[in-house]
Amino acid sequence: MPKEQTSSAAKPPSTESIAPAGAVPIAEAARDLPPGRLRRLARSALADVTPLRTSAHFRRLWFGQSVSSVGQQMTALAISVQVYALTGSPFATGLVGLCSLVPLVAFGLYGGAIADTMDRRRLGLYGASGLAVLSTALAVQAFLGVRQVWVLYLVVALQAVCFALNAPARASMVPRLVPAEQLPAANALSTVSMNLGLTVGPMLGGLLIGVWSYQAAYLVDALAFSASLYAMWRLPSMRPERSGGGGGKGQGSRPRASVLDGLRFLKDRPNLRMSFMADLAAMVFGMPRALFPALAVLLFHGDARTVGLLAAAPAVGALLGALFSGWVSRVHRHGLAVVCAVLAWGLSIAGFGLSGRLWLGLLLLAVAGAADTVSMIFRNTIMQAAAPDDMRGRLQGVFVVVVAGGPRLGDFESGTVAQLTSPTFSAVSGGLACVAVMLLLTARYPSFARYDSRHPTP
Repeated sequence: MPKEQTSSAAKPPSTESIAPAGAVPIAEAARDLPPGRLRRLARSALADVTPLRTSAHFRRLWFGQSVSSVGQQMTALAISVQVYALTGSPFATGLVGLCSLVPLVAFGLYGGAIADTMDRRRLGLYGASGLAVLSTALAVQAFLGVRQVWVLYLVVALQAVCFALNAPARASMVPRLVPAEQLPAANALSTVSMNLGLTVGPMLGGLLIGVWSYQAAYLVDALAFSASLYAMWRLPSMRPERSGGGGGKGQGSRPRASVLDGLRFLKDRPNLRMSFMADLAAMVFGMPRALFPALAVLLFHGDARTVGLLAAAPAVGALLGALFSGWVSRVHRHGLAVVCAVLAWGLSIAGFGLSGRLWLGLLLLAVAGAADTVSMIFRNTIMQAAAPDDMRGRLQGVFVVVVAGGPRLGDFESGTVAQLTSPTFSAVSGGLACVAVMLLLTARYPSFARYDSRHPTP
């Protein structure tokens, strides 16, 4: 960062007597910085909010997603705590992730294909409405005192179906709402929105569960979806544009919803494939989320509020990483940035498993969250730069499977390892496995580390 120089003659006599020769008092240096320079420094460090200022549709969509994301994360925490309270088993808690994985894989891919053939606004409304109804159903079962774990597993699976329809439609609309040059800023803001939910949701959910119980968290989630529904309702029609490369049959015919077209598109683009595999390495092997209820009790001697802190810590780091993301536009080696971010994630998770102290564990989880934000911003940018509009839904479907399905598979993996060994061993071994797999992938696909945004090669 450049430093502003001032002349020694401008220093007051009292400062001359105590400061070393040539030193500049901090307050005076800050006062003498031109206002324009301060604004430029702030812009270079903080997230760019231009898309929120220039696009009313993106602003409403961003706000609605931020509010509903808080509710969704409250519900995710409440389900995890409720399953553990009913069973006392880390394996049963990890099974929550598996229950949503299969619907995410199946409907995520097909939901992305549907988003390339129909009005994305309408599809987003359907998905958000279904999620609101399911949150209401969770609140009802909690109020009635239903103590059947299979009910929670069923609702989780149905939530995955609705999410798989909603997420590709919503994400593929963003390039239509902001100019191309604002896409990196929009991706960073979307990461801010997601991590606001991941930060506030678990903390608020842990508080509500501790004070009132699960039904309060579920009920707030159902009400929070009204913001997302309103934002979707105000959007214009969002039918995909035809580019001729997305599997259509001609300008006058209705395009077919082909999942295979999206997979074929991805098959010949190794850097895009590598961006997905890098995230899978981090989420499948290094995701300790299912261990939080057990670690909160066994390692940190806490309660539901401790679970909330553990779940929120990665999101706090991710949120800070997104808020101070002004530097990302100056990085051109996007692939190398993703590799470094995933390695930082794995090492931080392994350190978390060895921490033994709550404050240190929370700090390492925050570092992991910041690394994940860096990875997500660059992976999103790589994907959006390579895909035509009528392929974005299908690639976003793959993205949903990887980003949302990967952590759920990671829940199952970490829960199973914890059941066979211990929660601590599961966290440490998972973080180290993430590092090993990332290094192997980088050696297998060396072109990814050389990927340059100035000369993008998908």
